[in-house]
Amino acid sequence: MKIVHVLTRLLRAGSEENTLACCLAQARHGHEVLLVHGEEYDPRLRASLTGALRVVTVEKLVNPISPSRDISAFGRLTRLMRDWQPDIVHTHQSKAGIVGRLAAREAHVPGIIHGVHILPFVHVGSGQRLMFLAAERLAARFTRAYIDVSQAMCDICIANHLGSPDQHHVVHSGFDLARFANARWPQEPHLLLGTAAGEPKPPVVLMLAALEPRKRHVEFIEAFGHVVDRIPNVRLLLAGDGPARSDVESAIERSPFANNIRMIGYHSEPERLISLADVCVLTSMREGLPRVMMQYLAGGRASVVSHLPGVEEVVRHGVNGIVTPAEDVGAAAAAVADLLENQHHRARLADGAKRTDLSSWGLESMCESVEQIYQSVLETTLSPARPDKARIRDRLAGQTFGLH
Repeated sequence: MKIVHVLTRLLRAGSEENTLACCLAQARHGHEVLLVHGEEYDPRLRASLTGALRVVTVEKLVNPISPSRDISAFGRLTRLMRDWQPDIVHTHQSKAGIVGRLAAREAHVPGIIHGVHILPFVHVGSGQRLMFLAAERLAARFTRAYIDVSQAMCDICIANHLGSPDQHHVVHSGFDLARFANARWPQEPHLLLGTAAGEPKPPVVLMLAALEPRKRHVEFIEAFGHVVDRIPNVRLLLAGDGPARSDVESAIERSPFANNIRMIGYHSEPERLISLADVCVLTSMREGLPRVMMQYLAGGRASVVSHLPGVEEVVRHGVNGIVTPAEDVGAAAAAVADLLENQHHRARLADGAKRTDLSSWGLESMCESVEQIYQSVLETTLSPARPDKARIRDRLAGQTFGLH
């Protein structure tokens, strides 16, 4: 089977991790996989894919709305798909989801699938909502299937007439569960925390998130003073990288509590950072059901997370985490301070996290489910009315789906 994945950005964030896991699994199982991404990417991440995947950059594919660039990206993607003749085009992220599906339709790709990691019309102004909904409804006309990261994403799509219920499939964003459950502290943790070697570990708060405005690092840094007032030796670790890095650095410089905050950038072993933390936090305003929440749970740590669509599917307030209003970063900071001061409550939440059933978030489960959806979509194209049915049948013949 020939598969094209299209991303707006190739950075170190949840939707990219999800997509790359699928791409690499599909390539290992003998499929021809092409990953296409837009102008914004991490060169080191892209270089790490050399030899494993074919990767193409479409420079005109950008995150902001830009009619001239969007039209150019549409043309480039259409030509690429016509030349490559994929069986499946699987789009991810908002802009790639629209432009990529339009190009796939123009190139007569039989299986057009969109991955719903986030919904662009949620928690935005009314004008943006109408514009994004119109674009999504246009693309929905020729989308064969949706892969939603949570049931809430699925429900919102259906409520807004984006695909029928039978077109939607909930597949959780998988990762290596054992890696997080069995993690140990990083080597030389004092270097990360800015403490002296041999000094007892101070209370540690971890935010593991790409540096993007919607994650609200700046707002949490501004509210973090309330935590320091109550726990003076606390450390806040900000792990991640992204386009808002300079804004986050400036917020730290402005903060009177800058000595309590450590921005460590991208870390290749996030499970070790979670192991080091006493409390983990995520203050996102807008996204799907983020996998980092599950990584906090898999690592067995008490966490404070925003009330995002679908969070209740896994995080139970007061049982395995604390859920605070998405619009209230101050409430998140207060909850973090409460947990740091209450060891018994913190231990009870950590125990609840360890007991959480995360089996549907396993990496193999995710990859197998995605391939089964591909197979189902392609099998429905094998009707006498479709001129490309022989080509698709030939590619399906002898394919083994699933990971065993």
